[in-house]
Amino acid sequence: MIKAILVINNHGKPRLLKFYQHYTEEMQQQIVRETFQLVSKRDDNVCNFLEGGTLIDGNDYRLIYRHYATLYFIFCVDSSESELGILDLIQVFVETLDRCFENVCELDLIFHVDKVHHILGEIVMGGMVLETNMNEILQRIQEQDKIQKQEAGITAAPARAVSAVKNMNISQQLKDIKLPDLPSLTNLKNAF
Repeated sequence: MIKAILVINNHGKPRLLKFYQHYTEEMQQQIVRETFQLVSKRDDNVCNFLEGGTLIDGNDYRLIYRHYATLYFIFCVDSSESELGILDLIQVFVETLDRCFENVCELDLIFHVDKVHHILGEIVMGGMVLETNMNEILQRIQEQDKIQKQEAGITAAPARAVSAVKNMNISQQLKDIKLPDLPSLTNLKNAF
């Protein structure tokens, strides 16, 4: 089972954190620090698997990671997961991000965090792998984008209505209304 997915930049700043077990915020920060220390001091030409630190379930978990440009993609998994399978999953995740953002970079993860979480949710949910076929994942993302664009049209309708009312120049139209002459109060008193 996947315990956590971490994307951390070269300076140790987390850009995406997804934990599939409950940890306090302090514990999560400690896990990020320890994981970054373990991964960042390794050479690029060594194996991408290592035994995890002491924080997530003790000895039973491993870190499987890939280093792309300025980001470390790290999956914390237990012994039931295949290391090569997780490396392939990291590759699928990165390639999907690359296709969605056209040459993905660290800023895409920062400014489009909802979309990144949605992509990750299409691949992994509850610590279990849902989908590894990139075309299926991209199709679901495109469907979601289409729905969001349709909803944007609906939610923008009130703003367009307000804008239209503002452009109507109601105050001038009220002045231009011709009302019939009303009888004065003295004429009304004399009638009774």
